Amino acid sequence: MTQQDIQHYMRGGTLQLAALPPLSLYVHLPWCLKKCPYCDFNSHEVSGEMPEQRYLDALVADLEAALPLIWGRTVHSIFIGGGTPSLFSPQAIDRLLGDMRARLRLTADCEITLEANPGTFEKDRFRAFRSAGVTRLSVGVQSFDDRHLKALGRVHDRAQAIAAVEEAAQAFDTFNLDIMYALPSQTMQGLEQDMRQALALQPPHISIYHLTIEPNTYFAKFPPVVPEEDTAYAMLDRITEITEGAGLQRYEVSAYARPGHRCFHNLNYWQFGDYLGIGAGAHSKLSFAHRVVRQVRYREPKLYMEKALQGAAVTQETEVSRADLPFEFMLNALRLKEGFKLQDFSDKTGLPLTAVQQALEEAERKGLIERDMVRVKPTERGFDFLNDLQALFLAE
Repeated sequence: MTQQDIQHYMRGGTLQLAALPPLSLYVHLPWCLKKCPYCDFNSHEVSGEMPEQRYLDALVADLEAALPLIWGRTVHSIFIGGGTPSLFSPQAIDRLLGDMRARLRLTADCEITLEANPGTFEKDRFRAFRSAGVTRLSVGVQSFDDRHLKALGRVHDRAQAIAAVEEAAQAFDTFNLDIMYALPSQTMQGLEQDMRQALALQPPHISIYHLTIEPNTYFAKFPPVVPEEDTAYAMLDRITEITEGAGLQRYEVSAYARPGHRCFHNLNYWQFGDYLGIGAGAHSKLSFAHRVVRQVRYREPKLYMEKALQGAAVTQETEVSRADLPFEFMLNALRLKEGFKLQDFSDKTGLPLTAVQQALEEAERKGLIERDMVRVKPTERGFDFLNDLQALFLAE
């Protein structure tokens, strides 16, 4: 990146950001053992040997090309997502984190999360990831019911899921379980059994996902019969009741944590912080004094590696317009139970509060938010009708 390129980001503009928000790093490792029928993420089935070393070389080249955009900034968290990152060897993760540390300034307590699936679990593997520098594991359990796991196309079973979570608890001070609900043929009783099994393993953090049928997936072509919308709402209420009863507080629309175990990386997204995304198909959101920029990397792993090694991994870059910033901010901040400080809106968007005054008044009138002079937060009703609440902030 030339000096001229950098000046392009630093030039004057209509926004005035008082300070830059915290910065996180997202690293995408795109390969899976098998593509799940509901998955619309950028994931690719492994065929033959995974090009581990070449991909790591590409990640380094990608990061080096992006460094001038984040020069002098400190990274507060790293999230290694996928795909199934735990397919990469512990040696590869060790090299990856070493490469990142050599080029970035990390906070002393930098949270480093790795996504892992029970289907790739071997007893010593999780400990080896810990030794490589990973501080937090996110285990993609989805369900403890073998029928549901089969319907979801998962490569693990109930016994493997329990063994993987027990090992995660042994190897890590903090970890997350992903659980899905509103699954094909799932009953309320089945959901309760899943949640009780999850909580019996005493996870410090649980993330909950409603099974949605996404375009361009196997389930979109061959839709399974899933619970009605009203049942799905009731299921989420029941999840919250059971989980909070076990001492995990709901702090975001789909996340529950024990005190001291909230996920910093995800909080930074929801608080409209910055993140640099490297790897195939990764997204970035970066702030500068007078603009907020979004980037996307090439999606297809082979093409991504080729482009990244030439220092040209970015396929798309857009500046977020003044008109779109309020919605982009609210899309994230209103997912948080404690909402956001009004000052944070101005600091992170560079816009005056008058830009959202009308929408805030309407949201309050509809009983979707409560606010005082300092903070805005969604009400219970606002959480239940989050899409409607966020839509009030769409550009006209």
